[in-house]
Amino acid sequence: MTAFEPLGDPRADVYDAVVLAGGAARRLGGADKPGLRVGGRPLLDRVLAACSGAATTVVVAGRRTTARPVEWAREDPPGAGPLAALDAGLRRTTARYVVVLSADLPFLDEGTVRRLLTALRTTATEGALLTDPGGRDQPLVAAYRSTALRRELAALVAEHGGLAGLPLRRLTGALDLTRIADPVASFDCDTWDDVAVARARIREHGHVLDEWISAVKDELGIDLDVDTGALLDLARDAAHGVARPAAPLTTFLVGYAAARAEGGPEAVAEAARRATALALRWAAEDATAAGETTAPGEIPGEPTAPGNTTAPDTRPDAG
Repeated sequence: MTAFEPLGDPRADVYDAVVLAGGAARRLGGADKPGLRVGGRPLLDRVLAACSGAATTVVVAGRRTTARPVEWAREDPPGAGPLAALDAGLRRTTARYVVVLSADLPFLDEGTVRRLLTALRTTATEGALLTDPGGRDQPLVAAYRSTALRRELAALVAEHGGLAGLPLRRLTGALDLTRIADPVASFDCDTWDDVAVARARIREHGHVLDEWISAVKDELGIDLDVDTGALLDLARDAAHGVARPAAPLTTFLVGYAAARAEGGPEAVAEAARRATALALRWAAEDATAAGETTAPGEIPGEPTAPGNTTAPDTRPDAG
């Protein structure tokens, strides 16, 4: 048993990730499973986004283009199975914690990875893994103490002369594990029906916007979290107060202005605030021009004080 890490320990947040992206995908007819797109993004890129906080990310598979840089490894011999692949990836890591993931998890996110790591470092167990709706362990959606993995992998090599062909349960069965039930994040794409279910769910109303924004950021190489609510409010105000085509053009200009300022989320928020204020002023002028006369200092649409009558401004410089 290993003592838990104090929450204040700065080392507690450091982890590496090993993503197993090989395999024959027999139930998919030999298709390139990591490259299958769900929500416009390859499954592998979705998993890499979930473990983007890793100090080192190792993908065990043949090299391919990915949305973010990773290190590559390959089991020896290729196709020797998940334990051999895990061992190959683990050899390229140094952190005390390692998140081990398969490359076919469409609903995995950073929050789930953090939950696994928190469960691991706040207990005396050697690993924390998810279980599926049937209560079955998912050892490739897990966080482990790297020392425990190395110990048990070495023991299996000593016992069997190698790792080729050995099932993962030979490893996890020897570890003291914390189990977390999560039927969504543990969902993997083993069949074409699974892929169809994943694609349909991502297009549901409650998920589609976040999924689309994530896909666009991946496609454009943008790593920036912004207040999408504020941008949507801006688009609404521009469309309502100016003209419908003003909404996409205005949000584009806000992004361009923030980029020119070399700013992050704060620059986007400030540009959105100023553009929103402009859209509201524009709408106020339009309302006034349409006959809703407003006295200086009054807010359009607000009732005037009793007896207050607004007279035309007859100053020489008045409009």
